[in-house]
Order: sequence, then structure tokens, then C-alpha cells
Amino acid sequence: MKRVVITGAGTINALAHNVPDTWKAMAEGRCGIGPLVMPDVERLAVQIGAQVQGFEPDALFNRQQLSLFDRFTQFTLIAAREAIGQSGLAFSGELAARSGVILGNSGGGMTTLDENYRSVYEEGKNRVHPFVVPKLMNNAAASHVSMEFNLKGPSFTVASACASSNHAMAQAFQMVHGGAAPVMITGGSESMLCFGGVKAWEGLRVMSKDACRPFSANRNGMVQGEGAGIFVFEEFEHARARGAEILAEVAGFAMSSDAADIVMPSKQGAARAIAGALRDARLNCEDVGYINAHGTGTAANDKTECAAVADAFGAHADKVMISSTKSMHGHLIGGTGAVELLACIMALRDGIIAPTIGYEEADPECALDVVPNVAREARVGAVLSNAFAFGGLNAVIVLKSV
Repeated sequence: MKRVVITGAGTINALAHNVPDTWKAMAEGRCGIGPLVMPDVERLAVQIGAQVQGFEPDALFNRQQLSLFDRFTQFTLIAAREAIGQSGLAFSGELAARSGVILGNSGGGMTTLDENYRSVYEEGKNRVHPFVVPKLMNNAAASHVSMEFNLKGPSFTVASACASSNHAMAQAFQMVHGGAAPVMITGGSESMLCFGGVKAWEGLRVMSKDACRPFSANRNGMVQGEGAGIFVFEEFEHARARGAEILAEVAGFAMSSDAADIVMPSKQGAARAIAGALRDARLNCEDVGYINAHGTGTAANDKTECAAVADAFGAHADKVMISSTKSMHGHLIGGTGAVELLACIMALRDGIIAPTIGYEEADPECALDVVPNVAREARVGAVLSNAFAFGGLNAVIVLKSV
């Protein structure tokens, strides 16, 4: 089996429009959550979110492209350009023929859907743009990345709610690990911060109206974000032969299904995914220094995740650092695991553990080291990224230093 490494990373999110600035914001414990700016915001009960600010699509895409690119596709391409640019790869010949794209996304072109519902139902128009379907389909971003970078190998989109990105990256890892592809572009994106998207989530009654406070006893719900995180997964010998900079090694993963409840998480399902990821990476609990938590800021998720970590790690659970960066960049739903993987890479490369900001009151049901409010310097050799989605779909990825 092939070793798999990360040779490029790209992002745009509520904290920053690139990876270096995102790392800086995470290290500073900066919050990207603020008042939502959108039509009819006054009709929403939840009026906060982690929106991407200062984003000017007209400066990055031409008119024809904008007629085809929903906001989530725009985010994906921006992040992919940064990731592939950093990797130094150019895809042609055999490399292009075998390399592909696997991305995670949950809502598809929600902005396009929202705009066209308004057009048809509110404004009474009888026609929509001929590109509405190719613009809103979940696989649009993956398809446009493949076209822009000449990637002709396995390409598709994974949709598993809040675990979409981790599931996608696990599939990309398998492609390279098993020798099916030398390089895979992977990660995820989401843009649900439109009126219809927020209104739909309001119905679940899991949204906070003021802040995201994972693991804090006074937490009162999640806060949505938007953006993308994209990575270049490459076979180790291929990367070494061309002298590529290696950001981290993808050591293993595991997936599980709770098979229990459509919205309530299961400690057993999450614990099985964590333990399985450690086995796949051939690591002991003591080898792991940091976990980027799913940490949504809801009462049910946070206590269940802490219980799962305690079960899987045993006595070492009190020694591992665990934080939720959703407190800063919000919950990107299908794209969230991809942006969170940046915090894992920062921990390995720079020895900086991103904090859980907004932490105010200790919760005895979340009695782990949640790195409250302030980043921490610590050398770690292996890290986990947890994703536990509605539907009981769990995916955990392990990274380690090379």
C-alpha cells in the first residue's frame, strides 16, 4: 500500500481568504461570526453566521463563469487554485489521466436554489436561467475543478451531511493509498447562508442566536458558516521524487454508522470510528496529542463526543488536547471537516493548538482539556479530525508528521 501525504492546501472561509491568514486567525483565537447580511434577514429568528466577507466574485471569475458557478463552487475553485498552486503540480499526460477530484458537500447550490425560488414563487416569473440545474447540482464544484485543472481520473461528490468532507477525504486517501491514483484533489465546501438555508435550519431548533460556545455549560446551539477547504493528497514517493513540500501525512481513517437516530448522536458509533481510525493508522492512544472535535456547540453533540473520546482513549483522554474551531469559523456543514483539517495541519507543522473560543463555564459532562479561549504551543506527532453527522454517519481522519 502507498503512503499518502498532503502537498497543498487552500481555503476561503469567514476567518480569511487563504491558508496562512486562516492559521494566523486560528492562532489568535479570532471569531468570524457576526450579523448576517442578506435579503429579508429581519424575517429570520437567527441573524448571525460566519459569512465570508470582502469576497468579490467579479474580480475572480468572468461573466460566463459566474452564470455557471454557484457560491459554493466559487469557494471551491478559489481554494483549489491555492492548494494546487502550492503543490506545484501541473496535470497532463498520464498524471492527468489518473488523478481526480473527490469533494464533500451537503446542500449543493443552495444560493442558486434560493434565488430561483424567489424568482418563480415570489416574483411570479415563468422562466429560469437555462444553467440553473448545472449550477445547483452537488457535483458542480467537483466537475469544475476537474475541468479547470485537467483531472481525468476518479471524480465525484460525497454527501453525508456534516461528515461529507471527512468522508470525501477518506475516499481520496483510499484512492491514493491503494494505487488507483497518484494524486487526488479533495476536501469540501458549502454555502447555505441564504434566507432559505438559514430558515430551514431554524426549524431544527439547534441554532444559537448569539454565539457558538462548544463544550461550555451555557452553550445554546451551533452557528452556520460557509467556505471551502481543498487539499492535494499525493503518493509519498511521487511527492518526494519531485521535491515537493510535505505538509503532513494522512495516516488512516475510519467510518461508522450509529444506525440509531436521524439527529441524536450515539456515543458508541462515534467511539467506534475513533478507535477504528487509530487502528487503521497503527497508532496507540498515547501517540495522539490533539483532536479537532466535531464540537458543534449543541448540548447533545458536545457531551456525546466527550464521552466517546473518553471511551476510545481511556486513561489518556485526560491528556489529549481537544478543541472545536467551529467556535471561530462556524459550522460549514458539508465543508466543515475540510476547514478543520487546517487546524490539524497547523498543530503538526507549527506546534500551535487552535483554541475553543467562547468558553465560559465548565461542564462536568465535557470534562476534557478543551483548550479554552487561548491557543497553546505544544509539539504533537499525530492528530485526529472528528466528524459526526446527522443520520449517525461518522468519519475520523488521522494525520501525522512526516
